[in-house]
Amino acid sequence: MLVIAGGLHLYLFTFRLQGSRSKYDSREKQGKSRKFAFRNQVWDNLFWSLASGATIWSMYEVLYFWGVANGVIPTLSLRQYPFVFLTWLLATPLLTSSHFYFIHRLLHWPPLYRPVHRLHHRNIHIGPWSGMSMHPIEHILYISSVLVHFVIPSQPVIVLLHLYGRCLGPAFSHAGFEKLKMGDTGVVDAADFHHQLHHRFFECNYGTTDAPWDKWLGTDHDGSDEATIRIRKQRKQRKQRSGVTTAN
Repeated sequence: MLVIAGGLHLYLFTFRLQGSRSKYDSREKQGKSRKFAFRNQVWDNLFWSLASGATIWSMYEVLYFWGVANGVIPTLSLRQYPFVFLTWLLATPLLTSSHFYFIHRLLHWPPLYRPVHRLHHRNIHIGPWSGMSMHPIEHILYISSVLVHFVIPSQPVIVLLHLYGRCLGPAFSHAGFEKLKMGDTGVVDAADFHHQLHHRFFECNYGTTDAPWDKWLGTDHDGSDEATIRIRKQRKQRKQRSGVTTAN
């Protein structure tokens, strides 16, 4: 996490080696604010990502390998079941995307949003360290998709890839840049525009593009003015029905 998120932050924000090219939001991050721990967004994000995120990630990983070593958690041999390995490899993005959508919608339920998920949403102007800046309860829920491997036999390498994707991927999806560039060449896709819009409008794009739950359940925002009007209208209607104003 230090290498991936830290490296992206140094490249994009500290040394600004790509300037504002391919940046979604030209506005600067909120460097200092009372709403962040230490009154600094980067230090706040670092703290929650490492003290909570890396710790809970490690706990899941240690628990899995302890279970495997003690014969509690079933595994399959890659040599004997290569087709199962390939199936897991293809299915994992769909599984994690589906899990994320429904967990994320749960976290926007007011009793959970205010004490838990609002910590993550303080990051309106996001950066690589914002991705895993979450409340410990959110980390537990967010990484819990890995528990499927505790019940359904897979291979340890699949579990590691699952955890790396869950815990390192947010550094890219929250980078704030469409592409990482070397000179004028786009080297790799970076931020996820779909999720960038979620941080902008809050009550849309709860999932990822790997599984189209947002389109199926009417929470998709494609970046158009029409989608913005629709999302704001839906938000206003929900507030009128509940009589409660949800803080952003």
